[in-house]
Amino acid sequence: MSDSTKDDPDTDGTDLISILIGPDQAGIRLDKALAIGVATAEAAPDRSGTDTSHIASILSRGRIQTLLALGAISLEGSPVTDGSSRALAGIYHVRLPALIEATPQPEAFPLNVLYEDAELVVIEKPAGMAAHPAPGNETGTLVNALLHHCGTSLSGIGGVARPGIVHRLDKDTSGVMVAAKTDRAHAGLSRLFASHDIERTYIALTRGAPAPGSGRIETRIGRSTSDRKKMAVLKAGGRNAITDYVVEARYGMPAKAGAAPLAARVACTLHTGRTHQIRVHMASKGSPILGDAVYGSGSPAAPVRAAMLEAGLTRQALHASVLGFIHPVTGEPLRFETELPADMAGLQAVLTSL
Repeated sequence: MSDSTKDDPDTDGTDLISILIGPDQAGIRLDKALAIGVATAEAAPDRSGTDTSHIASILSRGRIQTLLALGAISLEGSPVTDGSSRALAGIYHVRLPALIEATPQPEAFPLNVLYEDAELVVIEKPAGMAAHPAPGNETGTLVNALLHHCGTSLSGIGGVARPGIVHRLDKDTSGVMVAAKTDRAHAGLSRLFASHDIERTYIALTRGAPAPGSGRIETRIGRSTSDRKKMAVLKAGGRNAITDYVVEARYGMPAKAGAAPLAARVACTLHTGRTHQIRVHMASKGSPILGDAVYGSGSPAAPVRAAMLEAGLTRQALHASVLGFIHPVTGEPLRFETELPADMAGLQAVLTSL
């Protein structure tokens, strides 16, 4: 049994996280046991009633190893420093130094602005651009571009590293996003996203086609217990996730009646906004998104691989095509719809010819 909780911050500015290692994990490498303890607790946060959704983003196995070397992890009051030692059953305390957020700097690069007023701005984010700075993506993010475009008018509710950001798209997902320029717009948009009063439709190009041709996928989604870097459909724990989908086109239809197509275009409408939701849901239907290196287990058919190469697709074929909402300040209904970007449009064209 494993569990983890985040205790109150210490007076010296550090946070204390407790990880319970049970008898079933005693005896394995300590760094691995601690990482499993974090992942298991996050996948089943309801076991203790504690929200642990933040912990895996704080404690990777690499970070655990670093903290062990710094003497920041202890068992029964005694520091433990060797990650290769065997874990003992008990409660390990992890002392996290206070994090200092780096202040992102304005960067002048083009933004495709679809709409802008004094309260908010709607842009089409290209694939390859992270929404906000994070380890490994400190520059070149949407936040950096917005700081240059909007200047000091960007809402600060999101914090130092995430000014204006109300929702996110994965770095390699393209499509429509809205950012807040004022605090009142940020608060209003956040309420809309929290209550799911937002129209969000994505276009995915998938391996094969989900069956039936349309329907609703409703599952629990949480962090995978076998790979903490991935999300997964869970039988228990996690958070409720709902996606409606419609297969809009099928490509590479085989001559044999009843056989599955090689690929498909699928419109996915979100009713919740869980991390990697569409990617996980399409994979759960046996039709992962083409180019998805994380959830695309198995290889597409040779003609589809050739089409991806010809189109130059180097990321998951997922585009946030529609974003609709009621303006949180003016009450005006707003709706934005964009075409597929060049790589996905090129792939779709080649797939159509199969």
